[in-house]
Amino acid sequence: MGNAKEVTNGRHLAAWLGVVPRQHSTGGKERLLGISKHGDRYLRTLLIHGPRATVHRARRKTDARSRWILSLEQRRGKHIAPVAIANTNARIAWALLTSDAEYRKAA
Repeated sequence: MGNAKEVTNGRHLAAWLGVVPRQHSTGGKERLLGISKHGDRYLRTLLIHGPRATVHRARRKTDARSRWILSLEQRRGKHIAPVAIANTNARIAWALLTSDAEYRKAA
């Protein structure tokens, strides 16, 4: 990936990895299409397979993140939820790489 500080923000990193919806907007009306699938196919595959396992394991847990994952799966479906989690993970990774901080679990 190179230097994460060269990327403007987490959304740009997620777009570069191909885990955000393609956008086709005009006249103030936003239209979000399917996943853009830009970037490295193998890296995107790894980013999505990890959350698939996370969704599967979240069914046995009751912590806040697991509840969020299960509600996301209920709202969006079992195939879209892992991509949304991969998007979140990419943004978290960008924040960690640019701030040179260690990951701290949210309270």
